[in-house]
Amino acid sequence: MALQINNNAGVYEILGELNAQNTNSLKNYFETLINESNFIIISLNHLNYLDKNGFQEIVSLYKKALSKNKVFYIVGHQNQKVVELFKEEKLSFLLNNNVA
Repeated sequence: MALQINNNAGVYEILGELNAQNTNSLKNYFETLINESNFIIISLNHLNYLDKNGFQEIVSLYKKALSKNKVFYIVGHQNQKVVELFKEEKLSFLLNNNVA
């Protein structure tokens, strides 16, 4: 399944597979959004696959948003694969379970 981003009541749901082949699309989409919005929530709950490249891009977007004083929540506690990857990388504190 290709990468798909849906805006569902202000939560940007990322669906499908996030890998090296489509991280550029994700980057372009969210960099524009970071410039235009002060508050962004992304949901990784419906990702089928997330590789290290996709993971690194999400972390990069998070850092970019913070550097511009933007609020950037990452939701993904319903997706065990996402939770495990964040734990492996010792970045599980980035996953917000109080939103969406």
